[in-house]
Amino acid sequence: MSQTSGTAPARTWSTPAGRAFLLLRTVFTVAPILFGLDKFTNWLVDWPIYLAPWINDIVPGSADDAMMIVGVIEIAAGLLVALAPRIGAYVVALWLAGIIVNLLTIPDYYDIALRDFGLLVGALALAQLAGARGRRDVS
Repeated sequence: MSQTSGTAPARTWSTPAGRAFLLLRTVFTVAPILFGLDKFTNWLVDWPIYLAPWINDIVPGSADDAMMIVGVIEIAAGLLVALAPRIGAYVVALWLAGIIVNLLTIPDYYDIALRDFGLLVGALALAQLAGARGRRDVS
């Protein structure tokens, strides 16, 4: 029986693909939501320092305002991964691509851009696993 959304069956943990799917789905749900919420508090880091000046120039308001917009998008992306992982994973991958472009235009943040590239590849792997679950039960 194929299951593309909702609660995964207990046997999901019984295969490597099922475990990989659940691990990736969990991290790409929780991390964007937590990072998105932190855009409103700057508890983990002062997020506006990661905003390229050229992006800040095209977004209305201050860098803090821009980060709040980013936070809302990240929370929405995390929720989308939870509810529709195949679509949500591609949204997260595209969002990470945008973050990478932003970071590559700021000196001294190339290491973070490389880390985010690794996350982008992980999001694409989740999309592939979610797509396979839609075609046949990989759990």
